[in-house]
Amino acid sequence: MRKLLAFTALVAISLPAAAQNTPTRIAADDITWKENSAFPKAVRIATLVGDPTKAGDAVVMRIKFPANFQMAPHTHPYAEVVTVISGNIGTSHGEKFEKKGELMKPGSLWVYPAKHPHFAWTGNEEAVLQVQFVGPGGIDYVNPADDPRKQ
Repeated sequence: MRKLLAFTALVAISLPAAAQNTPTRIAADDITWKENSAFPKAVRIATLVGDPTKAGDAVVMRIKFPANFQMAPHTHPYAEVVTVISGNIGTSHGEKFEKKGELMKPGSLWVYPAKHPHFAWTGNEEAVLQVQFVGPGGIDYVNPADDPRKQ
């Protein structure tokens, strides 16, 4: 089942990407990190490919989490494929935050289906994730009090 879900998500993401006909290259030093009001202030986001506001657009983003950080349980309207770029990060699913499992190392990957509640945490160092999805983007916190846009 997991392999089927991962394969389905990768196919779904690759089809719109194949339709994009603009070659794109981004050097690591050229990445522009920004705050995003949907995330806690310590988190930085970089959109590398696509427009997260457009339906059907293939999107590749990087998310930088600080050391000793906890991302509250949340969902997205899209299925996502997430790859650890640097640092170590833990992730699990459910509506209640609890550290379950080992921290994942660079090169590790996971897939969460659309509207699937999940959360994350970092260890003693910053972690960078690459997230791929088909737009439109969005984030909904399980507990509305965790939503930085409402604070």
